[in-house]
Amino acid sequence: AEFSRVECGAPPASARPSAVGVRSALEVVPVPPSDRKVAYFTSDHIEAPNWSPDGKFFIFNKNNQLYKMATNGEPELVETGACNRINNDHGISPDGTMLAISDQTKPGGSRIYVLPISGGAPRLVTSNAPSYFHGWSPDGKTLAFCGQRTFEVDGRRADNFDIYTIPLEGGQEMRLTTDPGKDDGPDYSRDGKYIYFNSDRTGHMQVWRMNADGSNQEQITRDETGDVFPHPSPDGRWIVFLSYPPGAQDHPANKDVILRLMPAAGGAIRDLGKMFGGKGTINVSSWAPNS
Repeated sequence: AEFSRVECGAPPASARPSAVGVRSALEVVPVPPSDRKVAYFTSDHIEAPNWSPDGKFFIFNKNNQLYKMATNGEPELVETGACNRINNDHGISPDGTMLAISDQTKPGGSRIYVLPISGGAPRLVTSNAPSYFHGWSPDGKTLAFCGQRTFEVDGRRADNFDIYTIPLEGGQEMRLTTDPGKDDGPDYSRDGKYIYFNSDRTGHMQVWRMNADGSNQEQITRDETGDVFPHPSPDGRWIVFLSYPPGAQDHPANKDVILRLMPAAGGAIRDLGKMFGGKGTINVSSWAPNS
């Protein structure tokens, strides 16, 4: 294509927008990487897509609520009862019948609830707050989450973000990490043996792995980039995660980021795609059921 009579310059004041807005695209990225496909585009701010276990629909967050969208349809609101301040940490049970949500309607911060995937009255799982859902064990019996709790450290009180698990039916939470750094984003391997997570305990966010009981914690990535939200593929072959530019702290929104892929058994890391995103891009597991 040829273009002529092209000028580069600032548009007249009458043509300038009064405010900068965010546009969102829900994209499908093939593995191994090739052309990305836009499944849904909107002028709203949407976050954290889940792909259903049967591959027929997506769940995502918009305006503190959840929406369900068939892969070739339009979004429909999911009824979540009294929970109307849902953040971008949610997930679908392995059998596809339930949703876990992180909601901060009650004072004190986010708590985790579960409800039928078709919508309904949520049931509280975590009484302590704040708690942010991230992973569901393959047998469907346990939730993994990031929680901020206050502890006594060297004679002073300190807040710490750590990885916890809790039975689906509720009860006693189990603390798996105790490092002073921030540990976040836990997700189970598909055989249930490991939990992958991100931690800044070595200076900035990197991908880590531990046994499901919290033992044998080991660093997986050793990059200058900030690596967060690792998610194992259903077939157990791959780990997908998000990388921020060097110097980024935690997982901020509205940054140039790279979606990256590494073999679960170890090996070269490759890029799946570069995008403008960050917080909300892939907080939760977004794998298609066929990996």
